[in-house]
Amino acid sequence: MPGDCGHDFCYDGVTKYFATSFELCLKRQVIDLLAEGYFSEDLDTQPAVTVEDWYCGRTDCGCTYQMTVCLLDENHEVIQEYKHEPVTLDPDCEDCSWKQVTHIFSDYGPGLRFISFEHGGQDTKFWDGWFGVRVTGSTVTVEV
Repeated sequence: MPGDCGHDFCYDGVTKYFATSFELCLKRQVIDLLAEGYFSEDLDTQPAVTVEDWYCGRTDCGCTYQMTVCLLDENHEVIQEYKHEPVTLDPDCEDCSWKQVTHIFSDYGPGLRFISFEHGGQDTKFWDGWFGVRVTGSTVTVEV
């Protein structure tokens, strides 16, 4: 951090990021809430679920960013989905420093057992290497 043509991050504890390339690069994690110690009874009360992510572009190459988070039931069927509006960053005409995305799920009904978190993007100049969007500091919080 901050890496070539990058920006300093606002929290000292974060020292690494996921960098994307000229083709679409996505990273996905599925969180098993029961395996993480949550109880079905608590999850069925529809606790607030907060998701956060940070992204930035380089100072020398434009990029795109996207994020999709899904609340899933025991069969991995979607209960509720949040898709952040795709973002295009252009260093020639805007600030490409770190930006935070936050979303809170509520009133989604009973049955939550898994959370799928996917984010990434690509560069807009199709340069060979890791010139696309950078993502880090992702969190998922279940308020039980």
